Amino acid sequence: MGVTPSEFPSFVRRPVWLASTVLVCALSACGGGGGGGGGFALLPTSSGNGAAPAPAPAPAPAATVLTGVAATGAPFAGAVVRVTDAGGQVVCSTETQAQGGYSCVLPAGTQAPLLVRVSRDDEVLYSAAVKVEGTANVTPLTTVVVSRLAPDGNPDSLTASPAPITAEALARQVDQLNAALQPVLAALGVSAANPLTDTLVADGTGQDKLLDALSVSSRADGTAANIEITVKTADGVPVAISFRSSDTEIPALPANVQVAQLPPPDVVAALMQRITACYALPLTQRVGTASSDSGTAVGGAADVVAPACRQLFLSDDPATYYQSGQRVGRNANNNGAWASLFRSGATGMTFGRGNVAFVRGNGDLVLSYRWEDRQGNSDFDTLAVRQVDGALKLVGNGYDYAASVTPYAQHRELLNSPAYSSYGTGYDININNRTDGSGNPVFSRVEVLTPSGKTLTYVPQAGLSYLVIQRGDGTPTGTSVLRVRGEYASSTTTGNPADRESSLYFVNPQASEDDIRAYGNQGRWTMTFFHADTSKPSVEQSYRTLSRALTIGELRQLPMPSLPDSSRAELIAETAATGYVLFGAPSQNERNVVDLSATGGTDGWIVPAGALAPTSITVYGFAPFGSTVAGQQGNRFNDSATVRSTQRTVVIGCSSQSVGDKHCDAGDSTQYAQGTTINSLQFYARNARQVGVSKLIGLYKLQ
Repeated sequence: MGVTPSEFPSFVRRPVWLASTVLVCALSACGGGGGGGGGFALLPTSSGNGAAPAPAPAPAPAATVLTGVAATGAPFAGAVVRVTDAGGQVVCSTETQAQGGYSCVLPAGTQAPLLVRVSRDDEVLYSAAVKVEGTANVTPLTTVVVSRLAPDGNPDSLTASPAPITAEALARQVDQLNAALQPVLAALGVSAANPLTDTLVADGTGQDKLLDALSVSSRADGTAANIEITVKTADGVPVAISFRSSDTEIPALPANVQVAQLPPPDVVAALMQRITACYALPLTQRVGTASSDSGTAVGGAADVVAPACRQLFLSDDPATYYQSGQRVGRNANNNGAWASLFRSGATGMTFGRGNVAFVRGNGDLVLSYRWEDRQGNSDFDTLAVRQVDGALKLVGNGYDYAASVTPYAQHRELLNSPAYSSYGTGYDININNRTDGSGNPVFSRVEVLTPSGKTLTYVPQAGLSYLVIQRGDGTPTGTSVLRVRGEYASSTTTGNPADRESSLYFVNPQASEDDIRAYGNQGRWTMTFFHADTSKPSVEQSYRTLSRALTIGELRQLPMPSLPDSSRAELIAETAATGYVLFGAPSQNERNVVDLSATGGTDGWIVPAGALAPTSITVYGFAPFGSTVAGQQGNRFNDSATVRSTQRTVVIGCSSQSVGDKHCDAGDSTQYAQGTTINSLQFYARNARQVGVSKLIGLYKLQ
C-alpha cells in the first residue's frame, strides 16, 4: 500500500564550505608565564584590499513531498486530491492510486498549514498538515478532526483562512476522538493512533480495521457540521454517537459494544472483481439459452451456465438466490433477479467500491457498491451477501415484495411561481405497484411503521408504478415521499410549502432541524403488505437506511443540476398561461415524446461541480380526462428514462403502467395521447449512502 520512499525524488542540501577563515593562536596566549589573558580569534582572509568578502547566497528552498493514504476502510481509489497552502493556493492536484495512496511534490516555498481535499463523485474527505512534508492520511475520521477546526464546520472554509490548523489543535481533536472511540478500539484489539500521520494501509488491519468497523458521516449545514459515528455491530442493532462540530466535547461510545467481525476490504473487493469477471464473458457463455452474443435471452437460474457466474451465489447455485420475490432469471418482460445476466447490453459491466454497510439480524452482510455499464450508465445499490469459507456469496434479501426506504432530498424550482420554490427533506418509501396478469393491483394497502413509531398507509393508484401515501381521511396523495420538513428557498416568502403544495405529504407537525439531526443514520422501517385477495395472509418485511434524512440546512449546501437559461426561458414562455405542456394529436413527423435538449440538440441540463450527475429523469403529468378536453385532469402518471452520468440529452416516450392508464396513444403506445399534460420533470441520482437527490423543475402555478 502506498508509495515507497525510493520512488520519490531525493533533494539534498550540500553545505558550502568557504576557505575564508583561519584559526590563529595568539602567541601571547599560547606560552607559559607572564601575560595573563588571551584567546582565539576568527580572522577573515584578505581580499587583497583589506575588505571582507561578500557572504555566500543562501541555498534555494527545495521542493518537499507530502504523501498519505485515502481510505474509508476500502481504499478511496480514483479520487481527485487537491492540496492548498497557507495562502489558499492550490499547490498540488493529483489522484489517489488503486490502494488509496497519493504523493504530492510541493513547490519550493510552500507554506504550512496545508489542507488536503480528496473527492470522488459527491463524496469528499479532508485532512490537514502543519508541515510541508511527511504524511497526511485522508479518512472519515480525519474529516471529523478537520471539520471541528472549521468555524462553520465546512473544511473548505479553511482554504481561505487556515489559521485554526495548528499542531496543538489537531492533537487536541485527535485525543478527543480516540477517547470517544476507545470502546471500539478495545473490542478490536487496536491501539489508538493519530489518523492523520500514523501508518495506514487499507488492508483491514490497524487503523483500517477501525475504519471498517465504523460508518462516519459529517454534513455541514452552514453554521456547523452534523457528525455521526455508527458502529457496525454483530447483532445488527446500530450503536452510534452524534454531535455538532462546534460542541466542546465528543460524546463517548458505550462500553462493551459488540463490534461485528467483518471481512477485510480485499475480500469485499474480490467479490466485486468476481462479478465483473462474470459480466466480462459473452452472453452465450454466461447463459445457455442465448443464441447470439448481441441479443437477449430468457431463462432461469439453471440456464446460468458459466462457472464464473454460478460461483457468485451461495452453494455455487443461482437457484439459492431470492430477492424481493424474484429468482435469478429473465422473462420476456425483462423481469427477474439478475436479469442483466441475460442481456448482451450488460456485457462488460463493472462493479466496484464495495463496502460493508451493516450486518443483518441473521448475520448476513449488506454491501453498498457501484456498477457501471459500457455506455456509461451507473448507479449505487446494495447487496445481501453471506460469508462462506473466507469468501462472500450472493444470497438476496429473502423478501417476497419489492420495496425500499431511502432518504430523499429535493429542491423544487417552480418556473412559473418562483417565490414558492422550496426545499423538502424526508424519505422515499418506494413500494412497487405490483399487478396481476390482468393489470389489477396485488395490494389493497401497505402499512409502514417508521423508526419513531408512526404508522403510514400506502395504497395503489392507476397510472403510477409505485404506491402512494394515503391521508388520514382516506384520500391518496399521489406521492410516495414522506416529507418531514420543508422551507421556501427564499427567506422573504412567508409560510411553508405544505400550505400550497397539497399534492405533497408533510408530517404534521413538521420536524425541526434538531429533530432531524437526532434521527439515526441506520433507522429501521417495517412494512406490512395486505393483499387485495383477502384470503392471502399479510407479509412483513423490514428495511434499514444507510443515512438519515438531511436537514434543510444541509440540503441548501448541495449543488444540483439545472436547466440552461435558454431552455428555462422557452419552457416559461410555453407554460406561463397554463402551467403545463399540452400534447396535441400524435404523428410520426412531430412525435408526442419529451425531447429534453436545448436548441440544436445541445445540452438539455447542466451539472455543476460537486453535484451528483442524474442517473434517471422522470416526467410527471395527467392523462386526458375521458376525452381530449384541455385543462381537465385525468389520472396521474410518471415516465422515466435512465441516463448516463456524462449524458446531457434524452428522449422520454410514453409507457403504460396498468389497465386503467390512458395517457399513452392507443395507436402508438410510445407516444403520449392527445390531451395528455406534463407539469414537472425531475433529475434524480442516488449516492453511495442511498440518499436520493432530486431536482424538480415544476411548470405548474401556485397562488
